[in-house]
Amino acid sequence: MSDRTVILALARVIVAAAWADGKLAPEELDSLKDLLFRLPHVGPARGVELPAADWQALELYMQSPVSAAERARLVEELKAALRTPADRTLAYEALDALAASDGATPPEEQAAVAEIRSALQTVDLGLLARFGRFLRGPLERRTTAAAGAAGREAELEDFVKNRIYYDVRRRLGAEETGTPPEATLRTLSLAAGLLARVAHVDEAVTSAETSAMVVALRDGWGLAEATAAAVADVAVSAVADGLDYFRLTRSFFEATDDDQRTQFLDVLFGVARADGAISPEETGEIRRIARSLNLSQQVVNDALDRARAG
Repeated sequence: MSDRTVILALARVIVAAAWADGKLAPEELDSLKDLLFRLPHVGPARGVELPAADWQALELYMQSPVSAAERARLVEELKAALRTPADRTLAYEALDALAASDGATPPEEQAAVAEIRSALQTVDLGLLARFGRFLRGPLERRTTAAAGAAGREAELEDFVKNRIYYDVRRRLGAEETGTPPEATLRTLSLAAGLLARVAHVDEAVTSAETSAMVVALRDGWGLAEATAAAVADVAVSAVADGLDYFRLTRSFFEATDDDQRTQFLDVLFGVARADGAISPEETGEIRRIARSLNLSQQVVNDALDRARAG
């Protein structure tokens, strides 16, 4: 029976192979998730249960393309995890299932699968080699952990706790000109999520609301226009996909003081009135946000009066 280490390493490689053509359409993603869920020996009834954190770590690799270099690193991790011929057979079966999952495998994906199979074939799984791997186990795990720390797993906490920040960093890149300091970017990402919640309260974000968000981010945090637009776009997408409201408001509360939270109400109402009028639904959403930020309803009423007067 393959253990959790092998299953998780194999799952990452499968996701990487699916990204070989640089695309992962919604239907492909659904097929991929189904394949991963059905990997042999996964689940408590089959002997190996992947905890929620492992599935979240896999989602890191599903969110954006995996480069050839990153795929090579993941293949090396899988090779290090293999212990028995059955492990390798499982890997081959999973790769074959991936190739057959959508009926028309792109040439890039076919080449990636063939490359991975070839790499796994070179792993010596004989008794002496397996004994050597057992002796080297602690060192291999430390090496793998060090390699993973440079990869996406190091960003798992941000992926879970501040998804907008995570997506913005991946879109802008660490060296993007005009990107604010990390602490500032984290806070404004939270703010953007709350702004997007107000804009999305009627299930549709208009161009006027998006523009108002961009202006608020640009002027309020001194962002470059392109950076503000990227943050707004990421926030709107994240809210549409379903963002953890409790975590969002709690994190924003912890990152700001009372004066900043009070002033932020004006920004929220500014987005709400972007279409010309502040709807009862938008007001209700802002009141809900205010309660989560420990702001009184009188403070909200004052902000609403200012917005209507403006």
